[in-house]
Amino acid sequence: MDYSKFIARASEVFKASEIRELLKVVEARKVISFAGGYPDPQVFPRESLARIASDVILNYGDKALQYSPTKGVTVFRQTLLKYLKDNNVRISSNDDVIVTTGSQQSLDIVSRTLVDPGDYIITENPTYLAALTAFRTARPNIIGIPIDERGMKTDVLEEKLRNLKSSGIRVKFVYTIPVAHNPAGATMSSERKKHLLELASRYDFIVIEDDPYSFFVYDEADVTRLKTLDSEDRVVYISTMSKTLSPGLRVGWILGPQQLVDVFERAKQSMDLHTPTLSQYIAKEAIEKGVVSETAEKARRIYRVKRDVMFNTLSESMVEKSWWVKPVGGLFLMVWLPPEIDTKEMLPTAINEGVVYVPGASFFVDESGRNTMRLNFSYPSIEEIRSGIEILGKVVRRKLGR
Repeated sequence: MDYSKFIARASEVFKASEIRELLKVVEARKVISFAGGYPDPQVFPRESLARIASDVILNYGDKALQYSPTKGVTVFRQTLLKYLKDNNVRISSNDDVIVTTGSQQSLDIVSRTLVDPGDYIITENPTYLAALTAFRTARPNIIGIPIDERGMKTDVLEEKLRNLKSSGIRVKFVYTIPVAHNPAGATMSSERKKHLLELASRYDFIVIEDDPYSFFVYDEADVTRLKTLDSEDRVVYISTMSKTLSPGLRVGWILGPQQLVDVFERAKQSMDLHTPTLSQYIAKEAIEKGVVSETAEKARRIYRVKRDVMFNTLSESMVEKSWWVKPVGGLFLMVWLPPEIDTKEMLPTAINEGVVYVPGASFFVDESGRNTMRLNFSYPSIEEIRSGIEILGKVVRRKLGR
C-alpha cells in the first residue's frame, strides 16, 4: 500500500539528519569516524553511575520510578540551580528552570512556542545543524550571520537588524552558541557578547544561548555566559549533561523568565509528560557527589590532547588555503578547504578510503560552505585522528590534482 496519502503536508519539513545517516555508515563498516558528536566512552563514570543508580532505586524507588512533574523533579531542579550558580551562571529572581529530555528537546520547545510561520529569527552561519532542523519545523525566515575566530560578527548583525527594522520587520530571537561553537569551534569575544546584548535591548529581541561546552574548556578563555551578563532578562539559557555526564540519560534544561518557562512547560506536557524521573534522580546524586565535576575534568584532560593532535595533524596534512579555528572547548572543529572542493561530493571517496566526516553545507542557513567539513575529535582514538586526517589530506590533494 502507498501510505503517502495519509501523511500530513507538515511532515515535509522533517528531513533525515545528515549526521544520523552518516552514523549508519559507521555502523555498517569499519571506518574512522569524525562524524558524530559522541563522547569518548572512557569518560563515562560507569562505576559511579552504577552505584548511584542502585542507591536511587533502593532508597528513592517509590519516587524515582514514578511519574514526576512536567517541569522536573523538584529536588533535582533545586540541585541544578545550585550547580549553575556554583558554575557562575547568573540566575535572576524572575528566572525559572524546566528539565528537558536533552537539549534537542529544548530547541524543539523553543521552536514550538516562540516561532510562528513567517517570523524572522537569526542564527550564526554556520550553526548547529539540529537547531536549524528544529526551527525549520515552524517555517520561519532564518537569517545567518557570519562568524570568525571571535564568534558571531555582531557588526554585521547590527547592520542586518537596522535594515530589517527599516523594512518594518521585527526579529523574534537570535540563537547563538557563544563558547566552543558547534560546528566552527569559535568562542565569542567579551566585546561581542556585550554588543549582542546591547542590540537585543535596542531592537527588542530575545537571545537563545545554547551552552553545552563551557563546563569543560581546555584553554584560558572568557567563558562568561550571556545569561550572566544579561541585566534585562532577555537571555533564555539552554544546556545539557550529555557531554558532562552521559548522553544516554537525556537530561537537559532551559533556564529563563518564568513567564516563558510556564509556556515551555505546557508545550512539554503534550510532548512526553516529563523527562524520565529516574534520570533526574541519578543526575541529582551525580551532581551532589561530585561525579559531574569529576567527569567534566576527565573529559577536559582527554579531549585537550585529542584536540591538539587533530589541530597539529591538520597543520601538517592539509593543503594551503585551508583554515580552521582551534577550539577552546567542545568536541568539534570545522575545516574550510579551497573553494573548488565540494566536501559532499568528496565524501564517498573519503569513505572508500576509510574516513567519514560531516559535509559542512548543512550547517549553513543558506547551504553555502560547500567547501567545509565538520570534524569530531572526542570519539576517535589518537591514532585514528592522526591516520584519518592524513587520509583526508591525501584525498583533498587528489581532488585538486596535486
